[in-house]
Amino acid sequence: MHPSEAALPDSPTPPLQRFLIAVLPVAAASVLGSVATMPNIPTWYATLAKPGFTPPNWVFGPVWTLLYAMMAYALWRILALPKDRPGRRGAVAAFFVQLALNALWSWAFFGAHSPLAGLVVILALLVAIVATIRAFLPLDRAAALLLVPYLAWVAYATALNAAVWRLNP
Repeated sequence: MHPSEAALPDSPTPPLQRFLIAVLPVAAASVLGSVATMPNIPTWYATLAKPGFTPPNWVFGPVWTLLYAMMAYALWRILALPKDRPGRRGAVAAFFVQLALNALWSWAFFGAHSPLAGLVVILALLVAIVATIRAFLPLDRAAALLLVPYLAWVAYATALNAAVWRLNP
């Protein structure tokens, strides 16, 4: 085999593949979460007692759209690093763990109609987001910083979830 035919061990993920790996799973998590969430907003969720700091329902769509775009871009940046870069594999794994927890939260809270289950999942999600930011930081500071608004929103959502659980025994 000619040296030019072999993939370089330190080559980054090719651009199209990087785009698909970064965008499709994030879009899938968004859609999966929406499947559990949307039918329950005008029904079950509307009947819950909510704290005074609950935003109007219309706020969630634009906020999550922006956060998902930032998440995908952060992962895209990490995937642009050489594949053998120390920490890259763990950072990508951490990202996908938090992404799975992100989608799972909708099913725990809305799908199962369980603020307590949602609280358990969202607390794990907070830990996973922090772990992802910590894994991204030494690799790409901008990628890590792109996840900070997501962390802030999920921290706010955690407080909201906890209040809903407390108000709806």
